[in-house]
Amino acid sequence: MRMRLSSLLAPDIKQILKEDPDQIRALLDEIHAEDVADIIADLSSEEAGQLLARMPAEDAAPIFERLEEHEQGQLVEQMPAASVAEIASEMAADNRADLFSSLPEAVGDQVFQALEKVDPQAAQEVRDIEKWPETSAGHLMTTDFVAVSSRMLVSEVMDIVRKRAKEREEFVYVVYAIDRGLLGGLASLRELLIADPAQAMAEVMRTTFLSVPPTMDQEDVARRMAKYDLNVIPVMGDDQKLLGVITIDDIIDVLVQEQTEDVQRIAAMEPLDVPYFQTSFLTFIKKRAGWLIVLFVEEFFTQTALRHYDPIMEAVRGALLYVPLLISAGGNSGSQSSTLVIRGLALGEIKLGDWWRIMIRESAMGIILGLIIAVIAMLRVTMYPDQSRLFAFTVGVTVLAIIVCGCTVGSMLPLVLKRLGIDPATSSTPFIASLVDTLGVIIYAHVAMVVMHDVIERHLAATQ
Repeated sequence: MRMRLSSLLAPDIKQILKEDPDQIRALLDEIHAEDVADIIADLSSEEAGQLLARMPAEDAAPIFERLEEHEQGQLVEQMPAASVAEIASEMAADNRADLFSSLPEAVGDQVFQALEKVDPQAAQEVRDIEKWPETSAGHLMTTDFVAVSSRMLVSEVMDIVRKRAKEREEFVYVVYAIDRGLLGGLASLRELLIADPAQAMAEVMRTTFLSVPPTMDQEDVARRMAKYDLNVIPVMGDDQKLLGVITIDDIIDVLVQEQTEDVQRIAAMEPLDVPYFQTSFLTFIKKRAGWLIVLFVEEFFTQTALRHYDPIMEAVRGALLYVPLLISAGGNSGSQSSTLVIRGLALGEIKLGDWWRIMIRESAMGIILGLIIAVIAMLRVTMYPDQSRLFAFTVGVTVLAIIVCGCTVGSMLPLVLKRLGIDPATSSTPFIASLVDTLGVIIYAHVAMVVMHDVIERHLAATQ
């Protein structure tokens, strides 16, 4: 529906911009900001910049906030710095800080200087947020929150909430009681609504509450809010001062961003910074080529292992035919274990100290799964009358060993990477599969050397 509205109105918007730009505001008054953002995305940067410049800053800000970062960057380059500063001053503090973080340094400095003239307080809020690491709670928070004195009456607090709601397009989840600069307690909007208007804030507020430090990683913040079903959580400094708050809408953005990055890393490529169709062809090549080269080079070891054990493979009739079947079983089992552990780490269900429990659990599962697949593999081999039972047993033992190896390696590698400070998602499915391929060839050859020792010895003697 939104895309349909965008495609219907975009041509009309373009026509009005050419013929009578002053009518733009009247046309867009009845359209939701999210839909206007979709329309702007269909316009050229010049047309979109012209449209926003014709709108009051308080109307343009909620539209601008809903645009993708790369779209915001393109618009900023097309608009006068003063116009962008006016819009930025009306944006939520966290969205405003995100804007400046995404802009090229030269452009960002120019707009920031204009913002300092337009709204010094908004500029200071950007400084307060940008001083924290980009993926931390401090950078995710907003400094837009309702703060009152604990001595105020509930009726007075609700008057402040109503006034704030009229001034800004935001939902007030929680009101914070701050005395002498320190956070003493908080009360949700629901608690204030059901309270007696004549009660003091101190009688309604909760003095025990959850908070996060500004240095906490945004993923950990998301997990904490999800665990306790919170819509908002305060960010507290070491001195117990309230620095800002993190709301659920920002957490949803974090979860989408982190999940997207993990999925792309699991597919063995560097995460994309912008949507698929906005990513240039050259960027795709850069993001994908590196890992493809690494994986291709990694397969050299598989080829080297096959070459090294070539006499063994030649000695056992039909042995080479089963190599793809065997190593794929290891790669698949390793990928399953790796995905489970990566997801468990992301959700906080698995800790680094659980490695030994995971190893035992995955090894046991590898044995059971390996036995099941080994039986199927042996039945497959015995279907051919020219293959011996001894060779079928060799294939069965190999499958068992490879799957156990795949489960163990696949589950341990993400933990090792996490311990080294590397994103566990880097141990992607293709990477695990390539690694287990090499191990599978080595296991296959050594099992054959033990189980079919006599057959191999006779073959080698006959060829000398």
